[in-house]
Amino acid sequence: MAIRRRMYNAAGLPSAASFLVAVALLGHAQAHSHGHGASNPIPEGETVTKEPLDSITWLHIFIQMLAYGVIFPIGMVLGMTKSRWHVPTQAVGSSLALVGFFLGHAHGGRQYVGNNIHSVFANILQLLLVAQVVLGLYLKGHWERGINGRIRLLIRPFHSIIGKAMPLLAWVQMVFGGITTLGFCQGDHLGQCAAHFIMGGAFIAYGIILTIILLAGQVWMRRTGRSQEFFDSSVIAVWGCVNTFTEHRWGTAWVRNDWQHTTMGIVWWCAGLAGIWLSRDRDGNPKRNFIPAFVIFITGWAMSAHPQELMVSAMTHAMFGKTLMAVGVTRVIEIAFVLKDKQSLDESGRTWSSFQFIPVFLMYAAGFLFMGATEEQMHLVDSSGMDGVAYSLILYSLAFMVFLFANMLIHLYDRLSTTEEVHKYSNGHIHLNGGAHEQGRLRDAEEFELEGLSDEEEHDESRHMLNRTDRASTDTPSRLGRNNHASAH
Repeated sequence: MAIRRRMYNAAGLPSAASFLVAVALLGHAQAHSHGHGASNPIPEGETVTKEPLDSITWLHIFIQMLAYGVIFPIGMVLGMTKSRWHVPTQAVGSSLALVGFFLGHAHGGRQYVGNNIHSVFANILQLLLVAQVVLGLYLKGHWERGINGRIRLLIRPFHSIIGKAMPLLAWVQMVFGGITTLGFCQGDHLGQCAAHFIMGGAFIAYGIILTIILLAGQVWMRRTGRSQEFFDSSVIAVWGCVNTFTEHRWGTAWVRNDWQHTTMGIVWWCAGLAGIWLSRDRDGNPKRNFIPAFVIFITGWAMSAHPQELMVSAMTHAMFGKTLMAVGVTRVIEIAFVLKDKQSLDESGRTWSSFQFIPVFLMYAAGFLFMGATEEQMHLVDSSGMDGVAYSLILYSLAFMVFLFANMLIHLYDRLSTTEEVHKYSNGHIHLNGGAHEQGRLRDAEEFELEGLSDEEEHDESRHMLNRTDRASTDTPSRLGRNNHASAH
């Protein structure tokens, strides 16, 4: 009997919180052998058979990557901007997801234990997709009178939340699909495996948040009345408290890695509190500071010094540590020398320096390096003959792809929301950068009107001042007297 295996992939947004929930489910997943028959049993102590992946499985993977990893995130952005292409895009994605669903039940080749975490989480994801389609069809009906109006008010937020959560959940399912396919993260490997994927996903999520703030959220950040370091330091402090009490199993003997991980948590919450304090000046105004960047730097230094058994593992961890250290250094340079402690380069919030992309991208790369450095992955790479340099370049390539896709989605949202704001002010849509785009258009119009000024007027400052004074005082008695005197002559 063919086991059920569904691979829902997304090159979109990672979520550490959703991954934690899914890891909790892993503890309740019961492993028992399934196979096509007695000729293909799963070896004792293993979770997968030795057969290679067949063509149906590969087709299933690529179709679900396209549906959940590309089409649904684009449809989400189209929905957020109320584009007329939202429904057609989601319809195409749902159709592909349905095809991929049936292909996941029809594969041969490699077989897996039943009730694995990938299969359990697939049920949740599939139910959410069905619910999203049903809610979307109801909203598309535009039934707004009587009881339908009240129902619509309840359905709309649920439809929005599920749509925004789908890329996050699909990312988690991608991770579960990978570890299920390879039979990883079982038994004693579960703890370090979860730590790598949670922390690595958090780094990528932070990189995406930095990208959103840089490209479309600078004015919003200014409106909050807080510096970015306030929010960064708050998260660092909370995360440090969690790590302080979870990295060591209390009541057991302390080992070397326990000491490193626990003290790292202590540094995080201590530094986070200091960053919160320094995020305001003496008058209570938002103030930039170096604390979050320095925490990232020292974390990279500590991670690069972790002892490793394999050469490829040592090289991968060293590259991860150096990448994080580069994030910290470039972030300090950005804040202190590029922005000079300002929230953004200018008041419009619609421009940035190319240097600002360096720490942002390096966060993506650090996340993928850490996610790809689990014990079992390192043994697999070592047995394949691939060296640490080639493996790191592959992970950097994945980081570039996700970085590109995130930039494309943000650009799409920014373009569509700007058009929506300029042409429809009555629909309640709020553009992330407020009226910056419209203000830029007004400045362009003013510059166009001033193009007719002569060179003499442009360089004669005193004459400019006289002209402005005369225009400002046209109706004054002294001005009228000068006009009468000039006309008499």
